[in-house]
Amino acid sequence: MLDNIQSALAPRGLEAAGILEITGVLIVGGALIFALVLTLTALAFFAPPRWLAGKGLIVGAGIVFPVITLAALLVYTLLAAPRLSAAAPADVTIEVVGHQWWWRVNYLDARGEVDFATANEIHLPVGRTVELRLRSADVLHSFWVPSLAGKLDLIPGKDNRLRLAATEPAVLRGQCAEYCGGPHAQMALFVVAEAPERFEAWRAAQRRPAAIAAEDAADREAASGRRLFLSHCTTCHTVRGIRAEGELGPDLTHFASRLSLGAGILPNNRATVAGWIAGNQHLKPDNLMPEFRFDSDELRALAHWLETLE
Repeated sequence: MLDNIQSALAPRGLEAAGILEITGVLIVGGALIFALVLTLTALAFFAPPRWLAGKGLIVGAGIVFPVITLAALLVYTLLAAPRLSAAAPADVTIEVVGHQWWWRVNYLDARGEVDFATANEIHLPVGRTVELRLRSADVLHSFWVPSLAGKLDLIPGKDNRLRLAATEPAVLRGQCAEYCGGPHAQMALFVVAEAPERFEAWRAAQRRPAAIAAEDAADREAASGRRLFLSHCTTCHTVRGIRAEGELGPDLTHFASRLSLGAGILPNNRATVAGWIAGNQHLKPDNLMPEFRFDSDELRALAHWLETLE
């Protein structure tokens, strides 16, 4: 896998490849026109003025050449544009909801109902058409994974749809591309494009409730962390399998299986989880999660329990 690619110049999807091709053709066409203009400008200093004022040059360079060149580029663009959106029926449908400042990701079943939810990370099968249904829960956002496709806005009160298809396994970084206030620049996500069989295994695992560590002597630290979570975190977060059904923040059912936390700004491990719980306003100023005042043992226990949610 190719990690952390966020570049329109490194396409990993059919739509991104089409955009790059159109961009290259237009740049080459514009460069040729620019070179011709520079050449004529240079000739103006040395060629006889009568030659430059001739009707043939004026008609040819001022009318015929621009019309033919711009018409050719326009026709090419119109013919190439349909390739920028996958036309095949969607094999996987995903609802992406933009929040200040994170992404809710709902995988939908055949009836269009939520099958399971995750956050700030999208898995999709290579070679299959995926439809993203994009909407906003608050303000204007814009979904952009440049290695897969062009950007598309998430508009309050409106659903936009984006179809794309990854061409090879990769881990790709995306970003909110529309200023949405506060820590907008720290509203990222990862897209994991993987072989279809790996995707199906991941999807089957995500459908299951969290595997909850038993509250016994086998893992007292995890049991303590679970109790802290139930007493402090269930207003905002969901963990399927226990009494945690909050909707204000990300679903944490399989939190430990994700690559990052804080909407793509930190690697996901016990140390960063503890740091996020205690100091998220320092790490991502003005985000909507409060900081918690736990002692060191409590913080370790809570981070450890979250680490068990695979």
